[in-house]
Amino acid sequence: WGGGQGVQAEHPAWNSSASSWETGLTLACFVFLCLFLIVMIIRCAKVIMDPYSAIPTSTWEEQHLDD
Repeated sequence: WGGGQGVQAEHPAWNSSASSWETGLTLACFVFLCLFLIVMIIRCAKVIMDPYSAIPTSTWEEQHLDD
């Protein structure tokens, strides 16, 4: 495999300063998207487990008064 030296020789742009901030920005966006996905999965799981808790209680009171 040649260690990591062959990769650096084939892609000299990876050593530039522009590449480092692009890599950082890419990783930051990836981490943000992963956190967003985790939050959405948790919220959806809560709604699936207890769907009636997402409905405001005022809706139930209004329905009860109409009966």
